[in-house]
Amino acid sequence: MDLRQLEYFVAVAEERNFTRAAERVHISQSGVSARIGRLERELGAELFDRSARTVTLTVAGKAALEHARAALAAAGAVGRAVGEVTGLIRGRLTVGMVVGCTLTPLFDALAAFHEAHPGVEIALLEDRSDRLLDGVRTGAVDLALIGTATAAPDGLESLTLISERLVVAVPAGHPLARRRQVALRDLTTHPIVCMPPGTGLRTVFDEACAEQGLRPAIALEAGAAQAIADLAVRGLGVAVLSASMAETYRDRLTVRPLVDVGTPALLALVWKGAHNPAVHAMLVHARREFGDFPGVRPQAAPGGS
Repeated sequence: MDLRQLEYFVAVAEERNFTRAAERVHISQSGVSARIGRLERELGAELFDRSARTVTLTVAGKAALEHARAALAAAGAVGRAVGEVTGLIRGRLTVGMVVGCTLTPLFDALAAFHEAHPGVEIALLEDRSDRLLDGVRTGAVDLALIGTATAAPDGLESLTLISERLVVAVPAGHPLARRRQVALRDLTTHPIVCMPPGTGLRTVFDEACAEQGLRPAIALEAGAAQAIADLAVRGLGVAVLSASMAETYRDRLTVRPLVDVGTPALLALVWKGAHNPAVHAMLVHARREFGDFPGVRPQAAPGGS
């Protein structure tokens, strides 16, 4: 067996889907399937139950998973150890970015990192915030830009980039446009257009509604602020956005604060620890590029480095 086989095995185990695993490791699905099949033949056991839509680990697969992760971590440590001695950073850096969020400073940081460390292969992965958090925790993602409801996700370190209150946005003729401010109870009598579950903004909204015992009618969901705004403009629902998201659409929508949602929606960089030299170097560039960003605040998990 080789490290590539183990990498693909771990990817399928974590993604529970051959297609998503193939996208993650940047090869075809048939290539992943072939490598996994070869590994299973070498081990003399099936590692995955493929009978359902979601791929699950067999007993043998569960037994192999942690050893495979350990082998990949050990191989990465060898390269890092040599890099520390020679002063070079090599390997691969996987950076996650929440779908629908484009921040120029992140791309500037990636460009500066690439120029300083050309020996590091950079992979950029777009996904929902909750899946990116899981990826950081398992080591599949090294550093991620996420939307979150908490400044310090359990077991991780973070850098808060934006902290904003939630607002609603409606067309000029909508009943809520006549109000100076909106409460959740007023909002939930109307159909709502918002981010999908797994996003930081939606988590803040859902938790605020749950605290008041409210069950909002979610008419439509979209992962990008522009899509949510466009749907609201057409009268398909009240848009729930963060303040800066809504600001862009004030020429078409009336924006009102949600007065009884005290928890802000956060946009943050998260990582498991900066022991990996590539992560440490990327954070240096990220802090530099985001340095002039309003409201940037470092948050470290207890005991983190």
